[in-house]
Amino acid sequence: MSRVGKKHIVIPEGVTVTLNGNVINVKGAKGELNVNLEKGINYSVEGNVIALTRDNNEKHLREMHGTTRALLANAITGVSQGFVKELQIVGIGYRCAMRGNDIVLNVGYSHECVVSPVGGAKITAKSATDIVVEGISKEAVGQTAALIRDQRRPEPYGGKGIKYKGEFILRKEGKRAGKK
Repeated sequence: MSRVGKKHIVIPEGVTVTLNGNVINVKGAKGELNVNLEKGINYSVEGNVIALTRDNNEKHLREMHGTTRALLANAITGVSQGFVKELQIVGIGYRCAMRGNDIVLNVGYSHECVVSPVGGAKITAKSATDIVVEGISKEAVGQTAALIRDQRRPEPYGGKGIKYKGEFILRKEGKRAGKK
């Protein structure tokens, strides 16, 4: 049995979870999300605890058991607390600015890089080098942060680029001139 799928999900105060056909609707203070329930996965609520079980041990159901539980837990966390990813821009002359909902990055190219948020995410620039991506959907927040980071990934020699806050970048020494 799936170890992730066996774990129960606790519903926090202010969050309502309803089942409509094969779609689980999660509503909270920050918004509303929907999670598709796979055929063969059973959903039960006892008090403020959700348990997911499966009908049989078919390979597809074993795969989807833990996945469905994780998606439902992320939806509940998203509508109650939300998700946040912070990025830092490192490098001389590298900076960012907001243009409407989009972020404009000047990261060493001859042109500006404009990144739009994926649906459900919101980008804010705290300063010229600090970016915050937040929203209720973990997928949208992670995808938007990844799109921003992909504009100029951190390089291992000088450490310049866009990195997640707290990310460790393995540094390399580089070449030495005239080494004998």
